[in-house]
Order: sequence, then structure tokens, then C-alpha cells
Amino acid sequence: MKTKALILAAGQGTRMKSNGSKVLHKVFGKSLVEYPILAAKAVGVEEVCLIVGHKAEDVKNALGEDVSYVLQKEQLGTGHAVMQAMDFIESADEVLILCGDTPLVTGETLQDMLDFHHHNNNAITVLSAMMDDPTGYGRIVRDANGNLVKIVEQKDATEEEKAIKEINGGMYAFDAKLLKYALSKLTNNNVQNEYYLTDTIEILLKDGHKVNAIATREADDIAGVNSRVQLAAVTEVMKKRINEKHMANGVTFIDPMSTYIELDVIIGKDTIIEPGCMLEGKTAIGEGCRIGYHSKLKNTTLADQVEVEISVITDSFVDEGTHVGPFAYIRPNSHIGKNIKVGDFVEIKNANIGDGTKISHLTYVGDADVGKNVNFGCGSVVVNYDGQKKHRTIIGDNAFIGCNTNLVSPVTVEDNAYTAAGSTITKTVPKDSLAIARAKQENKENWVAKKRQK
Repeated sequence: MKTKALILAAGQGTRMKSNGSKVLHKVFGKSLVEYPILAAKAVGVEEVCLIVGHKAEDVKNALGEDVSYVLQKEQLGTGHAVMQAMDFIESADEVLILCGDTPLVTGETLQDMLDFHHHNNNAITVLSAMMDDPTGYGRIVRDANGNLVKIVEQKDATEEEKAIKEINGGMYAFDAKLLKYALSKLTNNNVQNEYYLTDTIEILLKDGHKVNAIATREADDIAGVNSRVQLAAVTEVMKKRINEKHMANGVTFIDPMSTYIELDVIIGKDTIIEPGCMLEGKTAIGEGCRIGYHSKLKNTTLADQVEVEISVITDSFVDEGTHVGPFAYIRPNSHIGKNIKVGDFVEIKNANIGDGTKISHLTYVGDADVGKNVNFGCGSVVVNYDGQKKHRTIIGDNAFIGCNTNLVSPVTVEDNAYTAAGSTITKTVPKDSLAIARAKQENKENWVAKKRQK
């Protein structure tokens, strides 16, 4: 059986008060529309098509070629939107119709809907939800035997129907052939002069086909985003889901509600995450680590037993037993070895740092290959940029870089070499040597007293 998915993503989202497409607003690093795409693929959907309209080119540029697109030039209702994709529906056996502004829908929820759809041999299965306050939603109206009779919108509902707690989630599983048939029968004979997808239910029921609804396990699964307030609300739900998943896997959160972890992040057991941390992108953290408060990691891998204290690390690797921070900044393409100390106000960029090295404070190491057990004194700078090009510095094992040393790249400090404090090194320092590159001190006696007399 070939299952395809159509995702409605053409709306303008005027309540968002945004210059961009509503479905491209982000929740934990992914746009709203990416979440239903992921959920569809999780249940084996072979092809996904987005029905786009407002800011269509922006949506296409953001999502690329992983999905196909159909343009709805005029927004004339959900039924009209699906009509634009008749060619896409043609080769499908069944079609999932999803919403591009529902980031909380999961593969598990869609699988429940599909299983119910197949088991009951339905023409249409509606994804519904039970709401304590259903105000504003279309109601699922059932007969005495629990069969779906119709979906009635809030404005058209009787007082008895308004009391119904089961609401339409706006997502469906369709038999593809019957969907095409029902779409051909749709009219816009209503107050809004629009083609409603929900009218397909009445059409197929009248023809004797089976239509039913299944309620989600969690009502949040169908929550849509039409305003910044709703965007914040689904973000809170997503944060809770992600953090609870990690806690179930053995991660400790000191304050889960102040910790922000994106969907693709991996964290090993016995790791402690302190308040205010942000873990983004393809970050992977090993076991027994501690991520100190207000740290930010993006696309970074930490081995086991790494400590990060109030620091930022992006697109880099930190090996086991290393301590970073506080107030350190490790920039892209850095490889930090084992048992290293990267201290306060240290910046590292595009550098390889060997095991056991100490870069304790107030130091910049950029475009460098540093050996094992090197010591950087306070205020050391790798001067990697000459105004036009970047150059690399090489520092051998067991070297000692004195305080306030400038290493003017390209330059090499060989194994076991020392640089004297305050030196500006422009030539190779041979192994086992001490380099002194500073002006000789000269004292002008009584200079201050004479200045005062003047």
C-alpha cells in the first residue's frame, strides 16, 4: 500500500503579525512545518507534498527538495487546497492530510490513526481530541452507537452540540480513490464561499462509506499555532516532552523548565544539566558530564566526564575529562583533547589542542595545532591574521608559553621549548630552548621627580 501525505501550508497566518511565512516560525530549531513532515515519515509515508501559498518561495527555499510542492494561488478553503494536489493523489492508495502549523503531532499519533483506519476499513478517519474547553473548535458529532455523524463548526453548533468535548483535530487519513471522488463533489455553497474538506465526510457517508474519528492520547498533539502566544505555548509543551525523554534515559535536570534542548540532541546517562542551558543542533553529550548553568552548545560533541561551566561551544569536539570555562568560547572546527583545562575568558578557534594542555585564562588560540601538556600563560595570543590571510601556528609537546606572549603566525614552537613572558615570537623556537623577544628594560632614575618640577 502506497501512503502519501499532504500538508496544508498555504495560509498567511495574519495573527502572527509576521513578515514571514507562519509555518517557518521555529520551535526548538525546527520550523513548524518540519514536525508534521517528520511525523509522516516516521509512519512510512513515501512522499510528502506541501500545499503552499503565502510566501511560497520562502517555504520552498527553507525546506529544499526533500518534499514536493503544489501552489494554491487563492485561499478558498481546505477542500480547495487539497484539490490543487489531484495529480499527487493519483498514484496513492491512501493519503494523510496534515496541518503545517501543528508541531506537536507525533509519529505515534499518526500510527494510531492509521491502525484504526485500516482495522475499520474506513474511507475517512478523522484525528480528534478531547478538550476540557472546546470553544472555537469544530465538534465531532456521534450517534448513539458512537459512529461519526458529522463535524459541526462552533458557529453552526446547537447548544447541545457546543457541549461536546471531542473536537476535530484537522488531520485525516483518506482512501485515495474516495478522496478524489469526494473532492469532485465539493461545492462552495456556504457563507464563506469556500470549499471545506470536512464536507467530504457527509458526501461519503451518504454513499454508505465508513467514516469515523479516533481521539489522540494527548490533546496537545493537535494544537495549532496561529499567534505568538500559541507559539510560546507549544514551545513549552515541546520542551517538557524533550526534557522528560532525556530524564527517562538517566539524565538529571536541575530545573527542566529553564533548560532548552533541541530535538536531535543526544545526552548520555548520569549527565547533569544545570539551569539556563541551551543545547542545539546535532549536539551529542557523553555520560557523566556536567553542563553548567547558562552554557550553550551547538553541533558539538562531548565525550564522557566533560565539564562545561558558563561557556559557549559551537561545531567542535571536546574529549573526555576536559574542563571548559567559566566564560570560555570554543568556536567552530576545534578539537579539544583529553584532560585539558580551558579556563576563564579563553577563546579557541579552528584549533587542535593536545591532551593534558592547560589554557587557564585570558588567552586566544586560533588556527593552531597544539601538542600535549602545553602550558599557556595568562594573556597569550596566537596572532593568526595578517590583515589579508589566516596562518597557522604549531606548538610542540610540553612547551611553555609565558604570560603575554604573542605568537605571530606562521610560527613554530618546538617540543619542550619555552617563551619568556612578554615576548613577541616571529621565528621558530627550537626544542629545549628559551625564546626571549622583548626590549631590554631601562630605568630612567629621577625621571618622575624632574617631570613634577616642570
